[in-house]
Amino acid sequence: MAVELSDILIRQAQGDDLPALVAMFAADALGGHGDTSDAEAFADYAKAFAVIEASLNQTLYVAECGGEVVGTFQTMLTTSLTGRGSSTMIIEAVQTRADMRGQGIGTGMIEFAISEAKGRGVRLVQLTSNAIRKDAHRFYERLGFKPSHLGFKMALK
Repeated sequence: MAVELSDILIRQAQGDDLPALVAMFAADALGGHGDTSDAEAFADYAKAFAVIEASLNQTLYVAECGGEVVGTFQTMLTTSLTGRGSSTMIIEAVQTRADMRGQGIGTGMIEFAISEAKGRGVRLVQLTSNAIRKDAHRFYERLGFKPSHLGFKMALK
């Protein structure tokens, strides 16, 4: 099934989208985030959704096609003193449903985020990608992102 980008609606996520989002993250074998569609974990996702929804600097989006959630991403705005007090948009948790990959949905989501950043006068858009996701790295580079920094993480839980 081929999808036309004009058939994709990108909108802010709503509470009713949460089961589809959880299922998408749980199906990601490479992510390593411990996501699960186990009903006992749903409260954790609902709590996180409420925090994101209440934030002035975070937005969770979904890509919808034919009334189904087929992709998602989250943006965060941060302002620092570096860059003369400029703002940066961070794109996180980019995910396209496995059966819908390769159809331009990811491109549409990233282009949407970049357009939002430009509209807000943001100086820089950045994202991170798991080091093992070589296909994702090529995808981001094709969209104009440059691998410029080395990231470090420390798991606390």
